[in-house]
Amino acid sequence: MRVIFMGTPAFSVPALEAVAAAHEVVAVYTQPPRPAGRGKAKRPSPVQARAEALGLLVRHPVSLREAAVQAEFATTGADVAVVVAYGLILPRAILAAPRHGCLNIHASLLPRWRGAAPIQRAVEAGDAETGVCIMAMEEGLDTGPVYLRRAIAIGPEETAGDLHDRLAALGADAITEALARLPELVPESQPEDGVTYAAKIDKAEVRVDWTLPATVVDRQIRAFSPVPGAWCDTPAGRLKLLRSRLAEGTGAPGAVLEAGPGRLVVACGTGAVEVTEAQRAGKRAMGAAELLKGLPLTPGARLR
Repeated sequence: MRVIFMGTPAFSVPALEAVAAAHEVVAVYTQPPRPAGRGKAKRPSPVQARAEALGLLVRHPVSLREAAVQAEFATTGADVAVVVAYGLILPRAILAAPRHGCLNIHASLLPRWRGAAPIQRAVEAGDAETGVCIMAMEEGLDTGPVYLRRAIAIGPEETAGDLHDRLAALGADAITEALARLPELVPESQPEDGVTYAAKIDKAEVRVDWTLPATVVDRQIRAFSPVPGAWCDTPAGRLKLLRSRLAEGTGAPGAVLEAGPGRLVVACGTGAVEVTEAQRAGKRAMGAAELLKGLPLTPGARLR
């Protein structure tokens, strides 16, 4: 089929590669290059970089609401558009232009976790499973009927970053199957029960509150890893917490229960959490054993 691909971040790249391997990608739409790095030079999105490497036509309009942009989109004669974390609202004219409409790869089992941060919210909530849905796009927020769904279990120590990579690969496989079977697939309306919304991550919510139960703190650390990263203050400065698991122990919230060899265990409101990977300001991410060689923490120290 003639396909328009629309995506921006690294999560979208496996799907782009899978679609390009099986179909004619007539255009790739992505968000414009953004300033990045110390020099603030404009950097193309991961999708733009990969699309150009594949020799595909790339367009990056600031908005899809202009009549000229919509006309250009329509002239591609696309059979279908595949949308994966594109980041711009698709107006009605765009949604209606391809012969088979616009298919979205959404990283949750709809109707659970509609919205901006489904991967992080699934980990934060302690969901046992998540997955991807291939959905027919409409003007509502992730409300369209679902063509195909794939589910996977969430591991007890899995971070949002780990899950991101697995779901990106799963989404690529799912969209390949959906496009191959599109004439025979019958989309199913989402049930009205079970709707939840995955709000965008706010920086104000990523500071660790050690007074909460260990299960909540552990999920928070894993849900916000690697970006933006849950954090706390230590006597030696701020610490970004990247990996954790539940541990045994009790103490005042934030009290360090163990600080070596190779273990950093911190008391919570109930129970305790073992931090297995963290990052100090200006340093790279480190496992607990390496971290504690340069971080002056002893049992009884308080993290806040």
